[in-house]
Amino acid sequence: MSDSVIANPNLYVITGGPGAGKTTLLRELAKRGEACVEEAARQIIQEQVQAAGGAVPWGDTTRYAELMLERSIADFVQHSTAQQPTFFDRGIPDVLCYARLIGMGEQAIRAACAKYKYNQLVFIAPPWQEIYTVDEERKQTFAEAVETCRLMQRSYQDCGYAPIDLPRVAVEDRAEFVMRRIALDGR
Repeated sequence: MSDSVIANPNLYVITGGPGAGKTTLLRELAKRGEACVEEAARQIIQEQVQAAGGAVPWGDTTRYAELMLERSIADFVQHSTAQQPTFFDRGIPDVLCYARLIGMGEQAIRAACAKYKYNQLVFIAPPWQEIYTVDEERKQTFAEAVETCRLMQRSYQDCGYAPIDLPRVAVEDRAEFVMRRIALDGR
């Protein structure tokens, strides 16, 4: 892996713990015509379940993390020349957080976090009990979601980002909040 950094201030990450409204917000932004990149983790889970594969958070966690890193880097590279704001449903530092949760080595992930840089402003969807649900791909308890969000914020800070909490408001208002913050940053 080359040491040169690939950075694009037009790439924004929306992250946080599971079930906090990230994907719903991304859908709202896409509905408004904004460029959005789907969450790699959920895609991998769906693919693994369909193929009866074991690389899922409740199975081979190390392989799952490796696939998340590969897919997250590929998504970044695919959009690395974006000339307009592009919103990612999670970013490469999310894989760092997951590695910390499962006790996996961080060296390759930290190298990827240092090489591929999004806009410094990262939107964190905080835990929100009123909207939290579990499903076939999200099996964590709300307490686990709270801890994941805490570690997520720390992982992004460790990688030099400035996380900002999204307000717990209707999705339309969250989208307005994001667009106003980007405008304030000169985008």
